[in-house]
Amino acid sequence: MLRTLLISASLFLSSSLAFAGGTVKVYILAGQSNMEGAGKVAAEEKANGGKGSLEWLVKNEKTAPHYQHLVDKNGQWVERDDVQIWYLGRHGNLAPGYGNREGFIGPELGFGHVVGDATEAPVLLIKLAWGGKSLGKDFRPPSSGGEVGAYYQELVKQIPQVLREAKTLFPQYADDKFELAGFGWHQGWNDRVNQAFNDEYEQNMANFIRDIRKDLKADKLPFVIAETGMSGREEMHPRALSLMKAQAAVAQQKEFQGNVAFVGTRDFYRPKEESPSGQAYHWNNNAETYYLIGEAMGQAMLKLLPK
Repeated sequence: MLRTLLISASLFLSSSLAFAGGTVKVYILAGQSNMEGAGKVAAEEKANGGKGSLEWLVKNEKTAPHYQHLVDKNGQWVERDDVQIWYLGRHGNLAPGYGNREGFIGPELGFGHVVGDATEAPVLLIKLAWGGKSLGKDFRPPSSGGEVGAYYQELVKQIPQVLREAKTLFPQYADDKFELAGFGWHQGWNDRVNQAFNDEYEQNMANFIRDIRKDLKADKLPFVIAETGMSGREEMHPRALSLMKAQAAVAQQKEFQGNVAFVGTRDFYRPKEESPSGQAYHWNNNAETYYLIGEAMGQAMLKLLPK
C-alpha cells in the first residue's frame, strides 16, 4: 500500500511539472517544531521589553542594518510577491507570520529572502512541519526498515498535492511549470532525547535523503540540514553532542558531497536575557535566531545549486 502511495505521489509531481510558460523554483522546508518556527514578531513589554522580537530587531540601532529590508519606508512588513509560501494550508506572499501560528516566524523568512534575492525566477516555498516529531519514528524513511513514518508519508503525499493545486493557489503562476530546486531540513529534538533514535540518526538521515529523492523523482535534489543547536556553544549533554555530530556527518558521506550541506546553528543561539522567553528548546522564541538559521540555510542552498 505504501509503495502504491509513493508511486501515485510521484505521478502527481511529474504531472505538475508539465505546465508551459516560465519556471517557478520550488523549495521544500520540512522538520519539527523549530521548522514550524517560534520566533516572536511583536515587541511586547512583558516579553523582556521586546528584546529578540522581529520588531525590536528592525528598530534596535545595533541590529537594524541587518534587518531593515524587512520593512518598507512606512515601517510596514514587506511582502515579497516574487516569493510565495504554502504552509499546511496557509499561503500567500512571503512575510512575517508564517511560523507555528500568526505572530511568529521560522527559518522560512530568512531562507526565502536569500533565495529570492539570488534568483530571477519566482520562488515557491512549501513548508511541511509538525511539532514533536522524530526521524526515528514519525519521519522514518522506507529504507530504514520497520514501519514507515506517518509523517514521511505525509511529505510524499502533500508535496505533489500542493503542486497539483498550485494554479489555483497561486493564479499568477497558472502558465508556469514548477521545478523542485531544493530541500531544507531542521529537526532533531525528539531524536536527541531518545538514545535509540540518537544512535541511528546518521543512517536514518542518509536513508531519508535517498528515499525522498527517489519518491519525488528528483535525483541529487540539493539538501540542507540545519543543526539542532538550541543551547549554543555551552551544550554539553552527550546525546545532544552526538546528534549534532551525526547531522554533520551525513553531509560528509561520499555520495552526498556537493549535493548535501550541513549548517551549524549554535552561534545563532541567544540567551534568555536577550530573548522574549527562556524556552530553550524553541531557541528562547528569539526571532533573530530563526531568521539567521533560515538565512544560513539559504546561503548553503545557493552553493549547491547548478551554476
